[in-house]
Amino acid sequence: MTKAYSVQIVRKDPVLVFAAEELKKYLRMMLIEGGDVPISFFDGNLVYAACVIEKDVFRLGLLEDFGFRNEAPDPVLDDVVHIDVNERGGVLAGSNPRSVLFAVYRFLRKNGCRFLYPGPDGEFIPVRQELEPVRYHKMADHRFRGHCNEGAESQQCMLETIDFYAKQEINVYMLEFDNPFVYYNKYYAHLNNEENRVPESVSRDQVKQWKRQCEAEIAKRGLQFHDMGHGWTADPFGIDSSIGWNESGQVLTERQKSVLALRNGKRELFKGVPLNTNLCMSNPKVRSTMADAVVSYAKKHQNVTYLHVWLADGARNHCECPECRKMRPSDFYVMILNEIDEKLEIEGLPTRIVFIAYQDTLFRPEKKKLKHPERFSLLYGPIGRNYTFSIRENMTVPEPLPYVRNAWKTPSTTEENFALLKSWEEIYDGPVFGYEYHFWRQQYHDPGFMYLARRIYEDVLGLRTMGMDGYVEDGSQRSFFPNGFPLQIYAETLVNRDVDYEAEQEDWFRAAYGEGYREVMAYLQKVSDFFDFPYMSGQKSADPAKGMHYHPEMAEKFEAAHELAEEGRALAKAHLTMPARVQTLSYRLLLRHADYVEGIAACMKEKARGNDAQAFENYESFRKEFGKYECELERYFDHGLAFTCFRLDVKRPAKVLVPGQ
Repeated sequence: MTKAYSVQIVRKDPVLVFAAEELKKYLRMMLIEGGDVPISFFDGNLVYAACVIEKDVFRLGLLEDFGFRNEAPDPVLDDVVHIDVNERGGVLAGSNPRSVLFAVYRFLRKNGCRFLYPGPDGEFIPVRQELEPVRYHKMADHRFRGHCNEGAESQQCMLETIDFYAKQEINVYMLEFDNPFVYYNKYYAHLNNEENRVPESVSRDQVKQWKRQCEAEIAKRGLQFHDMGHGWTADPFGIDSSIGWNESGQVLTERQKSVLALRNGKRELFKGVPLNTNLCMSNPKVRSTMADAVVSYAKKHQNVTYLHVWLADGARNHCECPECRKMRPSDFYVMILNEIDEKLEIEGLPTRIVFIAYQDTLFRPEKKKLKHPERFSLLYGPIGRNYTFSIRENMTVPEPLPYVRNAWKTPSTTEENFALLKSWEEIYDGPVFGYEYHFWRQQYHDPGFMYLARRIYEDVLGLRTMGMDGYVEDGSQRSFFPNGFPLQIYAETLVNRDVDYEAEQEDWFRAAYGEGYREVMAYLQKVSDFFDFPYMSGQKSADPAKGMHYHPEMAEKFEAAHELAEEGRALAKAHLTMPARVQTLSYRLLLRHADYVEGIAACMKEKARGNDAQAFENYESFRKEFGKYECELERYFDHGLAFTCFRLDVKRPAKVLVPGQ
């Protein structure tokens, strides 16, 4: 007969309560005839020199509750997971409440549970007669292990990914913008799929409510909450940036225009987009207005772990007035950050601020420094980097590229980007972490996901060489097509740099696909090789004057796409009903993925031949036809983002999104 178990919480903390509830839920699912698993608070005196395990009791608490040393450099930010459990019960502990939740999920994984995709269908929970003993102790190798919202997002998707990421020990969830209306609007307007789904309106107030709900779910799990980013160069001046990267059509007052960057003799919105428009940062009133807005936000939102203060999203559009020309944008940026720091100090606010090396601010300041760097962390965002290489030890680092106002060269090689980061590190000695884009545009350059997974793994291994303590990924919350292995290897390598890539891959695919998993691995590797990431990302043109994807030899290769897709279809159809629901799901995704392979190849074949008009016609046909599956796939595939990124440098005419109120 299956043993009965119980759970005790050794301190009253809401995250520990949630961790106990999660442990109870999955114990009941694994031990299906084991009876209830009662939860109680332990009200005795827990001061142990060593762990004392009582019969059939799982105790949840912080390391110090059990007399263990907490080796985390910062117990609030760094995650230490401790598990000491025999067949009867034991201790699940951590450096902070979030780490205790991670201990629960790690214990469940050690007992055969696998969390492969968001939602109930994405879980593999074995049926067991008894539990396996587990002894495990690990401080995560990187402090920042995160994801930021991007793409076309629904609220259901957001809530499921908050839950899913915690199960991967991803400890950072970032919500970009005061009001992420632009991302929600893309989904509810059904961007790139208007022919198959009727656009729906969503208001700004509704989105703000949903953001608050997300914050509550993030807090329930004790995750680091990173907030904001872009928008500070618009909203504090009464200029609405919530429409994102679209032209806003706003008519500005003369006072509003006066604060904007002077470009080509005019102060106006950069290409009509508030979010991309920089300011006249030499103007003290401009700097103070922005600083006041940050402090006001910090006072109202003290649930934020890190508040991101970034400049506009545009590049090479900084002010050209005589005063602004006297220093680099990064110098004025540091002046704003110092003013924010001073005003936060006056208010007695311990708010942690993240500033960013991105676009023009990849180039370090020459004259200014942070007065109190202990408040700040640097976020490094190399959006233009080359994803065919990762940072490696002992690589030759060139001199940093020169900064030329509004005319600087985009660093594209790994070495050029690294040189700019090292230049920043010469004047700043605080925490640094990366803002990456594997799950944004890059994922659509690798339909097989096998190249992507390996690149992510190697990029994480390069973090220490770069002097960085983790990543936050700017990418869709729906990056699971054809599967979720890239997300798994991302999360696991950030926790444990010594993870064996091949062993992790075998484990994930075995759980996701069952008996045919090796065939799936081989097939998806063929897909990745077939599309050739360097070519798909525009780096193998036979004649750049004819287009970044012009390559007649590749056109001949793409003729064989049907045979490749048929291999995937046959594999999927042979396994459409599997013992585990998650395996059935994986093969059904693979079946739809075969159509995706054919559709992309039909477009790329014409691009490779230089037939842009035919390529775009094929793209439109593919977009509309594949859009019929959006509802079926939307938990795993971001149709709106995919068909925005996958434009083959032939832009689809802009669609006006449904306006919110």
